[in-house]
Amino acid sequence: MAEDIKKQKTMKIPIIISILLSIVFIIIILYLTVKPSDINELKSIPIRYEFFAVAIFLNFLSWCLWGLRLKVLSNAADPYIKIKWWKSTKIVMANLFLAGITPSMAGGEPIRIHLLTKEGMSFGCATASALGERLVDAVFLLICVPFAFLIFRNKSNIGLINFGLTIGIIVFLIAIVLFLYAIFKPEQTKNFLIWLNKKFSRFSKKKEKTRNVVRRINHEVDNFHSSMMIFLKEKKIVFFKAGIITLFMWTSGWLIPSMILLGLGMDPFLIESIAAQVFLIIIIMMPLTPGSAGVTEISVGGLYAVIIGSTGPILGVFVLLFRFITYHMNLIVGAIFMQRIFKSVASFSMDMIQKKENNKKCKD
Repeated sequence: MAEDIKKQKTMKIPIIISILLSIVFIIIILYLTVKPSDINELKSIPIRYEFFAVAIFLNFLSWCLWGLRLKVLSNAADPYIKIKWWKSTKIVMANLFLAGITPSMAGGEPIRIHLLTKEGMSFGCATASALGERLVDAVFLLICVPFAFLIFRNKSNIGLINFGLTIGIIVFLIAIVLFLYAIFKPEQTKNFLIWLNKKFSRFSKKKEKTRNVVRRINHEVDNFHSSMMIFLKEKKIVFFKAGIITLFMWTSGWLIPSMILLGLGMDPFLIESIAAQVFLIIIIMMPLTPGSAGVTEISVGGLYAVIIGSTGPILGVFVLLFRFITYHMNLIVGAIFMQRIFKSVASFSMDMIQKKENNKKCKD
């Protein structure tokens, strides 16, 4: 009982860390960019609130398109279960909270898989749907990166930004290679993971736990491989449809910064802003902090300082509005849906999902 309580309490830690990091770095950016003498300048800005409303709408639209993509992939993976658009969109909204407090947004997949199984899907098909989304995103972003470099190459003339982008691209490409390797080489992947487990198990005295981990590795890698093969071999046309939806989904989100800039009385810098968003997505996919809080604020400030050619008061206000719409609003909406589904947010534990999924797999 004490161990279960401890595990539940650990979920509070990433929640607190991610929110505090985001707030602290926003305050730091505001402190560095907004001086007392700038207050009158900010007051004189012709604020266009309708563009802020459009930005919020675009964020909601990206959730709906995400829900549509999940619906398409889910219905293809399990043709006997028909997930409605609004149902899949609610699943996406519920996943926003956990995705927002875990590195690389990795916490969103278990939530989506769990909620899909609650709709009657088998665990394997639900896994194929959730991980299929990651594969579509990876392919789409891989296509976008060269164009982003082409557009941004003359803008990013600051060494630190270039260095960060280079590291981000390298990590992203390595992740793509490992992802594809895990799909097409399941046996080698299992052997490597089991080898790693043996190395780390030297520090553990629980041999039974080690054997359980090996069994889990074998099961999960096989499940991952079979799930991906559903789309890569049997449902290729579905991947194409999901790719089209992905294009509109990401574009909706990438237009948000331009709307905020218009709302602040500036030019939208549309092309440059989209290129910056491509790099930003790659940076926040690196498992650095919960929800990439802090890292995102710094990256947004650095990228848009280059784009708009200013480190003045507009930059700090822009970072504040951007993070509120694309991050804090997601946490709020996600927390509401998490509360409705799991009856608790602060005491939520990943073990809750794992136990339910194990029961589901036994029934299947």
